[in-house]
Amino acid sequence: MGFAELRYANMKGCRRAMKGGCFCGEIRYEILGETYHQTVCHCSICRRTTGAPLVAWFSVSAGDFRFTSGTPARFRSSSKGARTFCPSCGTQLTLRLDDNGHEVDVTTASLDDPGLVPPADHTYYQDRIRWVSLSDSLPTYDHGREKR
Repeated sequence: MGFAELRYANMKGCRRAMKGGCFCGEIRYEILGETYHQTVCHCSICRRTTGAPLVAWFSVSAGDFRFTSGTPARFRSSSKGARTFCPSCGTQLTLRLDDNGHEVDVTTASLDDPGLVPPADHTYYQDRIRWVSLSDSLPTYDHGREKR
């Protein structure tokens, strides 16, 4: 049985391994493990590194994530962590925080099926662009997951 056929258990039952990658297809990855910290981030760093008004992310254990083709470029987006992206098309893929080396944050929209990992909240909400108006009922946090 290949990696793509393996199943894993999480709190919602069994799912197939998830796959994703960049826009041009040069970089591909696989995830085998439970997702957590599903969020929509409104911080200025996420906005500036993607050119988007907000970015959906989720986390997985570092051992449950692997690049399967291509070599992503890396850059330090702050003193706290580094991001990976495709050197050809620019798609941002991951964030690794220095003080949290046991996990990888993955851009939800880089999944082949982003609908598999819906957000659970909004983080850094105080930094949102003022014309962004939310119509969901997800919790919002001014910073990380500290209640606003």
